Amino acid sequence: METQNQSSIYQRPVELLQKLVQFDTTNPPGNEIECISYINNLLQDAGFETTFLSKTPQRPNLITRLKGRGEAPPLLLYGHVDVVTTANQQWTHPPFEGKIVDEYIWGRGTLDMKGGVAMMLAALLRAKAEKLAPAGDIVLAVLSDEENGGDYGAKFLVEEHPEQFEGIRHALGEFGGFTLHIAGKRFYPIQVAEKQICWMKATVKGQGGHGSLPVSGGAMAKLSKFLLQLDKHWLPTHVTPVTEMMFSSIASNVGGLTGLILGQLTNPAMTDRVLKLLGARGNLFSPLLHNTVSPTILHASDKVNVIPSEVSVELDGRLLPGYSPEDMINELRTIVGNDVIFEVIRYDPGPSEFDLGMFNTLKEILVEADPGSVPIPFLMSGVTDGRFFSHLGIQTYGFIPMKLPEDFNFSEYIHAADERIPVEAVEFGANATFQALKRFGNNF
Repeated sequence: METQNQSSIYQRPVELLQKLVQFDTTNPPGNEIECISYINNLLQDAGFETTFLSKTPQRPNLITRLKGRGEAPPLLLYGHVDVVTTANQQWTHPPFEGKIVDEYIWGRGTLDMKGGVAMMLAALLRAKAEKLAPAGDIVLAVLSDEENGGDYGAKFLVEEHPEQFEGIRHALGEFGGFTLHIAGKRFYPIQVAEKQICWMKATVKGQGGHGSLPVSGGAMAKLSKFLLQLDKHWLPTHVTPVTEMMFSSIASNVGGLTGLILGQLTNPAMTDRVLKLLGARGNLFSPLLHNTVSPTILHASDKVNVIPSEVSVELDGRLLPGYSPEDMINELRTIVGNDVIFEVIRYDPGPSEFDLGMFNTLKEILVEADPGSVPIPFLMSGVTDGRFFSHLGIQTYGFIPMKLPEDFNFSEYIHAADERIPVEAVEFGANATFQALKRFGNNF
C-alpha cells in the first residue's frame, strides 16, 4: 500500500513538500544524504536511473534523466535541498514538521527551496507516469550546499563533472515566477540574470593602546565614520538591460501617474528620488539598480582592555552584471575616501549577458495559468547556483511558479522565522513546471 501511495505522490506535491521539509538539512553541516536518498528512492521506483556524485559521502548530488525525442537540446532542472539555520528564531510552528495551517505549509525550506524541488520532482514524475516524450532530454539535478557557497554542490559538479551537462543551453532553477502585485496589476518576474558575489574586508588603522587611556580618532572612530557613510549613501545608479526591460514593462502596464513615476526608475538622474518615494517597495527595487555592500562581521581587539590599532569589517558585496570588484572599490572610494583598505575575499563572477530564448514559452505558461497577468524579465539581487552553470554556457531562468495572494510578502520569510508557502502556490507551481517540460522545445 505504501509503495502504491508513493508511486502516485507526484499527484500530491503538497505532501511531497511536507516530506522534504521534515529532513533537517540545515547548512552547515548540511547532511543532505537522507533527503536526497528519499528523492532517489522515488525516482528509482518510478523507473529512473540515477547517479550520485559527491565530494563527501554525507553531501551527495543526484542526477537523473528523462529521455526525449532528440529534437531539442536537453533542459536542466536543478534545485538545492539544504536550508539555512533556524537558530535564535521564534517560530509559530516547528520549522521541520511541514504542518499545514491556514492553507499554508509552514517550515524551513518551503520557499527556499524545497518548495521548488517538490514542484520539479512532481512534474518529472508526472511526465514519466504519463509517458511524456519531450522535445529533448530532461535532466534533473538535486543539489547540496547552495546556501554555503556551492563548493559541495553545483560548483563541484561544474568543475569535476561537466560531462553531465553536455549540450544543455537552458535551465530552470531559482528564483522567479512568483506573483508581484503592483498598482492592482499582477506581474510575474522571471529571473534571467543575477548579481555577483563580491565579498570584501574593509580595514582601518589608528592609534592603539591601553583601555584605561582613551584615544581620540582611533581605528574604532574611523570605522564608525565608515559605517555611517555606507548607511547614508547609495552607490551610483546603473540601469542594466534587464532592469530597463523590467521597469519599462511595469510602467507601461500600470499606466497613469503611477506608471509615469515607475518609468523614471530607468532615468539615472531620477532613480534614487523615485526609490525613496516608493518606501518599502523602493528598498526592494534599489539593489537592482546599484552595486551594494552590507557590513556583516566585525574584527577588532580580542581583549577588553586593549584599544585596537586595526579594525576591520567584512562586507557582503553584490555586483550588478557586467561590473567587477575594481568597479565596486572605486565606487566605495568616492564615498569613504582613501583611508579604508579594501581586500576582496571572494568573487564569484556571473555572466554579463542573458538569453531570452525560452522566456516566451515560460511567459505563455504563466499567462494561461493566471489570465491577465504580466510576466516580465527579472534581475535577482542575490545569487544562485546559476552562476556556476553559466560557466558551461547554460542560461538559467528563475522559474519556481507561485500564485501568491496580495497580502503575502514572501520575501519577508525567506531565511526568516515562520517561512511558509500557500498550498495553492505549490500545486500551481507543479502544474506550471509540468507545462514547461511539455513545451520547452517550442523555442528552438
